[in-house]
Amino acid sequence: MKNTPSDIKHAASLLKAGKLVAFPTETVYGLGGNALSDEAVAKIYAAKGRPEFNPLIVHVRSLEDANQYVEFNDMALKLAHDFWPGPLTLVLPRRSDCTLSLLVSAGMDTVAVRMPSHTLAQALLHEAGIPIAAPSANRSGRISPTEAAHVHEELGDRVAMVLDGGPCHVGIESTVVDCTGDTPVILRPGSVTEAEIRNQKSEIRNISDFRLPASGFRSPGMLASHYAPSCPVRLNATDVKADEALLAFGPQALNGALHTQNLSPSGNLQEAAANLFRMLRALDASSPRCIAVMPIPEEELGIAINDRLKRAAYTK
Repeated sequence: MKNTPSDIKHAASLLKAGKLVAFPTETVYGLGGNALSDEAVAKIYAAKGRPEFNPLIVHVRSLEDANQYVEFNDMALKLAHDFWPGPLTLVLPRRSDCTLSLLVSAGMDTVAVRMPSHTLAQALLHEAGIPIAAPSANRSGRISPTEAAHVHEELGDRVAMVLDGGPCHVGIESTVVDCTGDTPVILRPGSVTEAEIRNQKSEIRNISDFRLPASGFRSPGMLASHYAPSCPVRLNATDVKADEALLAFGPQALNGALHTQNLSPSGNLQEAAANLFRMLRALDASSPRCIAVMPIPEEELGIAINDRLKRAAYTK
């Protein structure tokens, strides 16, 4: 579906009126609300059934806009200049005069902020003229949406409008980097890889466990169980049973599954990331006993893919 300028104008007017609008970014579809409004942000939590300790990412038009709400240090400025617009979220201290709803920060003194590169997201931000709080447009803990149809399936009439920008070309959520300390910390891996960030800044730490810090989550996407289909997920499968669905990777897909989706027959990690949530959703819809997942290389973008799969497979 091609969105017209009038569609974007209507979506912007809904946002300014406190309604929720789903829109595409380069990563996944976001469930957008006016980040300046407590009422609008509360609607996002309610629509998703989202735990209130899990903060939201605020999307902005520009670095100048972000400067109105958060305090940048030199390291954060360099990362923003290197990777914005694009799939990188920075966690930064709230300015003392920040007008963003406190709900986007889940009670903390930081804000997760990013500048998306998707042309439709940028058009919406410019037309609305407000920062947009936007987690992924799905029920909390479920598979993230990478097509407009996924949003309709997940949220139905909980959202006032869905802008259709086609499939998201990155397909997994943004990399999140905490820049509040002396050393940047990757809170959530994404398509901007640790190696790419290290090329810009040599010192970096990577959080890869599922423990809840005493001060709460600084980033979305850190829940132990997240991105989950309705059936169990079995990782690093070297065989597959007849009542299981198979999420394959590479040219030698296992035989014998109830249904099979191959993330990338050629073994391309970028293609695999773009296909991940769509194929998980399709396999889940086939009602298998379990989804078996072939091994994904733990390198470059594979780190982010495996992060999502581990959370999808998590059980207490």
